Amino acid sequence: MAQSEPTAPLDGPGAAMLDALFSQSLVGLHLLDTDLRVVRVNTATPAMRDVPVEDVVGHRVDEVYGLLDADEVMALVRGVLDSGVPLVAHIVRAHRRGDPGHQYFHEISVFRLETPSGDVLGLAVAVVEVTEREESRAREVVLEMTREHVGRTLDVLETCQELVDVLVPRVADIAVVEVVDAVLRGDHPPLAPLPRDVPLRRAAFRSAAGGGTDADAPQAHPLGDVRALPGPTPYTQALSDLRPRAVASLDEDLPWLAADPARARAIRAAGAHTLITAPLTVRDTVLGLISLYRTRQGEPYDEDDVSLLLQVADHTALSIDNARRYTREHTIAATVQRQLLPRRPSSHPALETTPLLLPPDSGGQWYDTIPLSGARTGLAVGGVVGRGLHAAAVMGQLRTVVRSLAAFDVEPDELLARLNDTATFLAAERATLPTADPLHRQALAARFAYAVYDPLTLTCTVAGAGSPSLVVVHADGSTEVRNVPAGSLLGSEDKTPFAATAFTVPEGSLLILSDTPLPALVASGDADALRRLAEQHRGRPLEDLRDDVLYALAGSAEPGPTALLLVRTHPFPADRVGVWQLPDTPTVVATARRLVRDRLADWGVERETAHDTELIVSELVTNAVRYGSPPLELRVINDRALTCEVRDGSASTPRLRHASVADEGGRGLFIVAQLAQAWGTRYTPEGKIIWTEQNPPPG
Repeated sequence: MAQSEPTAPLDGPGAAMLDALFSQSLVGLHLLDTDLRVVRVNTATPAMRDVPVEDVVGHRVDEVYGLLDADEVMALVRGVLDSGVPLVAHIVRAHRRGDPGHQYFHEISVFRLETPSGDVLGLAVAVVEVTEREESRAREVVLEMTREHVGRTLDVLETCQELVDVLVPRVADIAVVEVVDAVLRGDHPPLAPLPRDVPLRRAAFRSAAGGGTDADAPQAHPLGDVRALPGPTPYTQALSDLRPRAVASLDEDLPWLAADPARARAIRAAGAHTLITAPLTVRDTVLGLISLYRTRQGEPYDEDDVSLLLQVADHTALSIDNARRYTREHTIAATVQRQLLPRRPSSHPALETTPLLLPPDSGGQWYDTIPLSGARTGLAVGGVVGRGLHAAAVMGQLRTVVRSLAAFDVEPDELLARLNDTATFLAAERATLPTADPLHRQALAARFAYAVYDPLTLTCTVAGAGSPSLVVVHADGSTEVRNVPAGSLLGSEDKTPFAATAFTVPEGSLLILSDTPLPALVASGDADALRRLAEQHRGRPLEDLRDDVLYALAGSAEPGPTALLLVRTHPFPADRVGVWQLPDTPTVVATARRLVRDRLADWGVERETAHDTELIVSELVTNAVRYGSPPLELRVINDRALTCEVRDGSASTPRLRHASVADEGGRGLFIVAQLAQAWGTRYTPEGKIIWTEQNPPPG
C-alpha cells in the first residue's frame, strides 16, 4: 500500500488533543492520502461503530462504504485534491454494511491538506449523517409539490393523475387512485362507512417501471374500470373507518389477498413488498382511495410515511371535492342553458340557420331566431360574461327580454338600448346583494349582436354591444367582413348610444354573425379560411359549414367564449307575395277587398279565413284613408302566417279603443284584433305599416 510522506509528529498537548478529536468526535473524520486511501479515521460515529478500523484504513472510501453514486462522489473528491477548492456540505447516499435495503444520507465536507511550503499531503473529510433531516426534507418537498401541482384543474380525473405523478417515484413505485363513480358526475359523495356495493372507478395509475404509465405494467384492473371493492381487505377497511392501513410485508400468506384475487395477482406480478392505503375524505364523506406500493425501494412504509400520505390525501380530497362541485354546477348550468335555448332554429322559406356555441356548455352563450312581421327574421347571438349557473340565469332573462322587445318591431339599435336598460337594472340589483354573496363582487356584463333580415327587400340591419362581427359570403364566392358598429357591453355604465348599419344581402348568401371578433375568419387572421368557405359553401348542408367554421376557429388562437349563427338566404317565392299601390280615395276600400279576395283564391285559402282577411283589409285601408296620408300600399304575404300590411306616409300611432254602445265608430282596430292572431305597428323612414297575422293557410 502506498503511504504518504510522514510529517513531524505532534507531541505534548497537541498530540493528545488530536487523539481525543479522533476518538471522541461525533462527526466522522477521515484523513486521505493523495491516492484517496484512508490514513486515519475516528471510531466514535454511528456509521463506524460496526466497521472495524482495519477494514477502513488503507482502503479507498468507495471500497469501504456502500456509496450509491460512487463514481460521482470520487470524482468530486479528486477534484478537491486537484484544485484545492473545498467541497462543503455535499449530500451523498450510501448503504450500511449488513443493511442493503435501507439508504442513508450523509453530508460531507472535503478540504485539501498542505504543508507550509505548499506540498499536498492529502484530504480531510468530515462526515455527518443527516438521514432523518433529508427524509423530512424530502417529505416537505412532496407536500410542496402536491400543493403546487395537484388540483390545478377543476377536473377529477386530471387531479388524480397529477397526484400519482407527484408520488411516483418519490414516495412509491406504484400509485393507484380510485374514486367513487358518482363523484365524477358531480353527485354528492356517500357518507362513511362506504357501503360495500358502491362502485369505484380506477381514475389514475402510475408505475416507476416502463416510464410511468406503461400499459404493460401489472394492474388489477384497467383505467376507467368501475366496480365495487371485494372485502374484507385493507382497502375496504380504510374506506369503512377512514383510517389508513400500512402493510409492512405483502407475502402470499396474508389471508385478505384471497378476497381480491385480481389485486393479489397484480401485486405478485409487480413484485410489490409493502403497501400503504388511505381514504380520500371530506367532511365524513368518502371520495375515493389512494394505494401506494413499493417494489424497488427496499424499506417498508413507516409512521412518517403514513403521516405524509394523510396530508397528501387531505389536499387531494379537497381538490377532488372542488372539482366535483364545479362539475355539478357546470352540469346544472349546461342543463339550464339547454332548456333556455331554442330547441332548433325556426325555419323559413327564405332563410335557414344553424348555431355554434363555443364552448357549447358554458351556460352564458345563447342564440335565437325570432319570427317578425313582414316575413322578416330577427337573428340574435350573445353571451354573458362569466360561467356557470348564474351566467345561465342572466342569459335566460336577457333572451326573454329580447324576444319581448322584438315583438314590438323596434329597430336593432333601439332594441339594444332597451336591452341595456334591463341589463343595467339587473346589475344594480346585483350590487345591492349582501357583501358576503359572491355575486356582489361580480360585475354583470354581456355581449350581444342583433340583426333583422328582410327577404322581400334583401336588406339586413345589424347592431351590437361589445365587438360583434359579421362575415358575408356571397353566392358568387366573393367575401366581405361587414363593419358592425361596436358598442359598450350590456350592463356597463357607458351611456354611448348604440348604432345600427343596414346593407344589401343578395339571395344565396351566407352570413356568419358572432358576438365577438373572429380572427380566424377575417383577413387579419387566416386569410384562406374565408376563401375555402366561399368555394365550398354552395350546395353543402349548413351543418357541414358549421363544422368547417369550428375547425377554422380551433386552428387559430383561442377565441374565448363565442356565440355564432350561420345564416343562408334563399329567394322568397314571388308567387307568395301580393303588393299593390292604392289611390287615396274612399272607393279604394272595395278595390282592396277585391284584390285580396282574388289573391287568396289563387292561394287556395279556405272561405272563412278569406272572409276574415277581407274584413281586416277593409278596416286597415279605411283607417289609412281616414287618418293617414299618401302614398298607400297594400301587401299580402303567404308565409308562416297569412300577413296583411297597409303602409301610409303618416307617423301617427293607431290606438285600440273600446267603443261604447252609442258610438257609431271606433271599433275598427278592435275588430281587427279579434280576427287576427297578432297585429302591430312598424315604423319606417317614410311613415308606418299596420300589420296583422292570421293562422297559416293550408299548404
